[in-house]
Amino acid sequence: MSATPRPHPSLEVLGGAAEAFLPVLKTLQQPYKPYPFIGWNRHVETIFAAFFRKLPEVRFKRECLRTPDDGSVALDWVSGDDGRLPPDSPLLVLLPGLTGGSDDTYVRHMLIRARNKGWRVVVFNSSGCADSPVTTPQFYSASFTGDMREVVRHVSTRYPKANIYAVGWSLGANILVRYPGEESHRCPLSGAVSLCNPFNLIIADEDFRKGFNNIYDKALAKGLRSIFKRHLLLFEDMGGEYNIPLALNAKTVKDFDEGLTRVSFGFKSTDDYYSHSSSSDSIRNVCTPLLCIQAANDPIAPSRGIPRDDIKENPNCVLVVTPQGGHLGWVAGAEMPLGAPWTDPLVVDFLEHLRKGRQPEDPDPSINIDESEHNPLENLESLEV
Repeated sequence: MSATPRPHPSLEVLGGAAEAFLPVLKTLQQPYKPYPFIGWNRHVETIFAAFFRKLPEVRFKRECLRTPDDGSVALDWVSGDDGRLPPDSPLLVLLPGLTGGSDDTYVRHMLIRARNKGWRVVVFNSSGCADSPVTTPQFYSASFTGDMREVVRHVSTRYPKANIYAVGWSLGANILVRYPGEESHRCPLSGAVSLCNPFNLIIADEDFRKGFNNIYDKALAKGLRSIFKRHLLLFEDMGGEYNIPLALNAKTVKDFDEGLTRVSFGFKSTDDYYSHSSSSDSIRNVCTPLLCIQAANDPIAPSRGIPRDDIKENPNCVLVVTPQGGHLGWVAGAEMPLGAPWTDPLVVDFLEHLRKGRQPEDPDPSINIDESEHNPLENLESLEV
């Protein structure tokens, strides 16, 4: 038997499933070469990717899904794919980062690459993001997997012959990893990919407020304030521990979480919220094939927060750490500097390998979906975006 290919020394690759996936992840056998100058500084790379990466044109059809708690999320499907693709096409759910949505470049590039392989793709826009409606006085949080659970339930019901996969970035990755950790053997996903996951939110919060990172903190806080102000009427006369003025004038993400998020989801403090929302504690319970991709110099998702030991011990997990990449940057690979990030071919190779190893199956009878009580088609609206 031939020896298992080794990853290039420029990359850190580990995990209980690493040996099984290395032969099919050809990208890992090549050196990681960041784009000159841009890729040499983590802040330059992060900012460059955010402002200058090309935005592929995609026409969406929006589906607004009402959740059991009367909340709402927006699902953006590629317009025309419902009739173009067979019903058993693999289905990929994309979870953007904090305040992100279907108009982000990294989301669009992944969507295009997967769609070119014959995948049906849907972007899961959390409440308030990408103009998704807010219908209750509660945004999403790093700990809340209820909306993810409803989205997976809904798309599984809509396409019962399709296997479901998911890709998440940043805070979306944190939520995504928590979901199969909570579901364990009952998780209906056939595979998942986490990118730029902060993992340990206590550590991430510590680094978030240091030096140049304050710039990102203020920018994200501004985005949260903007969403909040558009839906302020929902929060009128909120009593208890809510601090609406603090949320309205939040200079940092932690200010916003203290004034609103942690209260909405029943946590005693922001530290309590961050501690109980970290996906690093979920890895040991993940029974779904999971690829985690991180950058060693990520300013927002610190390398020291990665749960390496748990990933090593879990036979379903693989971790890839690049030496550079910044946060949601990875300005490297065939399409640098303005095209798709270096990670996209790696992600699709992983997902394609899983797809080829699985045939569409009947729904797991152990996953109880009572359609008499929850018909997702009763709780949606569609419109073109």
